[in-house]
Amino acid sequence: MSFEYFIASRYLKAKHRHAFISFITFLSMAGVTVGVMALIIVISVMSGAESYFTSQILGVESHIIVRRHGGTITDYKDVIKRIKAAKGVLSASPFVYSQVMLRSASGISGTVLRGVDPESDGTPIKGFDKARLIKSLKPRIMTGPGASAPGIILGKELASTLGVSEGEMIYLISPKGMMSPIGHMPVMKRFEVTGIFESGFYEYDASLAYIHLQTAQQLLRTGDAVSGIGVRVDEIYQADKISKTIVADLGFPYWTLDWKQMNQNFFSALKLEKKAMFVILTLIILVAAFNIASSLIMMVLSKTKDIAILKAMGATDRSIWKIFVFKGFAIGFIGTLLGVVLGTIGCFVLKHYKFIELPGDVYYFTSLPVQLEFFDVLVIVAAALGICFVSTLYPAFKASRFNPVEAIRYG
Repeated sequence: MSFEYFIASRYLKAKHRHAFISFITFLSMAGVTVGVMALIIVISVMSGAESYFTSQILGVESHIIVRRHGGTITDYKDVIKRIKAAKGVLSASPFVYSQVMLRSASGISGTVLRGVDPESDGTPIKGFDKARLIKSLKPRIMTGPGASAPGIILGKELASTLGVSEGEMIYLISPKGMMSPIGHMPVMKRFEVTGIFESGFYEYDASLAYIHLQTAQQLLRTGDAVSGIGVRVDEIYQADKISKTIVADLGFPYWTLDWKQMNQNFFSALKLEKKAMFVILTLIILVAAFNIASSLIMMVLSKTKDIAILKAMGATDRSIWKIFVFKGFAIGFIGTLLGVVLGTIGCFVLKHYKFIELPGDVYYFTSLPVQLEFFDVLVIVAAALGICFVSTLYPAFKASRFNPVEAIRYG
């Protein structure tokens, strides 16, 4: 151990007559600890919320949507084969969508209708696996004795608006009708509610309805064509790169839209809020850094004779600078380390015990979502140590500039 570090470690343990300085040092360390702990917990909750919203959205939306400029995709089976050949693609499934009206005995509502292929692996309906989808979405109306209506899956809020539950009948009214002697007639078909899904997002639960792809094609009179192709990938955060690969392979007139682009405003707001919380809570560490600087200034004033004696014995300005920088940085380092430990423990407790309950009718989740990420902790630690280091520079510089003769004479 060099003599600079040895003396600095001795200064960390102030004598009884310097107890006040020691108390300020303790407060500085506690401030850094509280700031780092609060930052880790809050940023982890923000990251958990972002992860939760991502999983909820991708429970309804595809990772990538492939569309065609100018209309529907007629040769979609060949296009699906080419899409599946792209690296990173797990599945690709066709879909048809349109705006329709749903009417029940107690209500009527406009909705976005999606025709999906239940036998495809890439149909995202939260709470419905492949076997349940095949059972719920019956493709066409059966005729003759025992005829039944095709199945339809509604969002929870949409079903509540219509006042229906599973097993009840509703009527679907489509604008894609036919011409008659009295003008354009909309198409009206009867469907059986065979399932109700809940995505966790009111916008989806109140506006989405699913039927079989073949039924939708017949109802909307699209023939053997689809509105687009939904693609699911193995790495959701690589969806933008994979979508570019797909477009490059398919060429014009095809274009793609990944899940981040579809929800760009929402996730941009989340990231902005996360950055704002980071800046606000960093102010706690900044206040603690002022305390570190204050305690070092007081320490320098109280150690004037010590500095003069060290210089008289041959200590250089750089050595004196190192002593006080090390002392201040040690305070920040210990406080940061304690903050990381307490913050990690706090995240673990919040994640596994869920003792903070939130009202489900106000928030999207009933307990705080927590996701501790190594990169976030690394940024917080770097910021805390950086602020603490900067706070030591001025007091250490003033200590290194003391004139030993004047210090001994007037100290």
